[in-house]
Amino acid sequence: MKVDVFDLEGKAKGKIELPEVFNEQVREDLIRRAVLVTLSKHRQPYGVDTMAGKRTSAHYHGYRRHRYAMMNKEMARMPRTHGKSPPQMSWQARFVPQAKGGREAHPPMIEKIWEMKINDKERKKAIRCAIAATAVKDLVANRGHKFKVEELPIVVDDSLQEIKKTKELVNFFVKIGLAKELERIQVKKVRAGRGKIRGRKYKRKIGPLIVIAEDKGISRSGKNLTGVHVCKVENLSAIYLAPGAMPGRLAIFTKSAIEKMKKMNGE
Repeated sequence: MKVDVFDLEGKAKGKIELPEVFNEQVREDLIRRAVLVTLSKHRQPYGVDTMAGKRTSAHYHGYRRHRYAMMNKEMARMPRTHGKSPPQMSWQARFVPQAKGGREAHPPMIEKIWEMKINDKERKKAIRCAIAATAVKDLVANRGHKFKVEELPIVVDDSLQEIKKTKELVNFFVKIGLAKELERIQVKKVRAGRGKIRGRKYKRKIGPLIVIAEDKGISRSGKNLTGVHVCKVENLSAIYLAPGAMPGRLAIFTKSAIEKMKKMNGE
């Protein structure tokens, strides 16, 4: 399959044969698995204090034929603190999970293993499937990307790698037909729910992915655009190609990145 190669002015200046990886069958189940495995490696183990709810002088008073016993007092036999007379009216239950200020019944443990595993062949297969999904217009459109390009993926000559200013990169996006996409990724919405008070108040859109072979300044200009990521072709992963485990991210490849991908696949 051949696609056009564009210059920085958005004009086609030739064609290039895409690697065989773009003909791979899109397996959404494998892509989802690879993304979840990557996300699991970012989880930080957490747990509670082992003495939480246990720092109390409360003890059991439910023995029969014992001083201050709770027998026939219409009180639950739980560990209670000592109080003043009459004792059965002022003793407070502590320590047990069902009592106020007691320990948690099943607290999170620091020993829990969050990291998931995946076979190496599955991971590589998922990356190939995610690369192939960038060439399917229906999948890219379903992710919400706005583009006016007849063929996907978008391939640009190597002069794209030399862009060092964000303004130049924005001008390129407009000329290539991604003006609506720039407007989409600038929208910032307030998250609904509890996450607003947990350091993630706003939600932002995911924009295009620029795949390069050599960084000559493009990463510096791309980092100032929210949602736009720049990645070398050898560092491609499922989480870059399919954020949120949803395949079909809008991708822009440089010509040298396509050629390097062919060599990596032995073509």
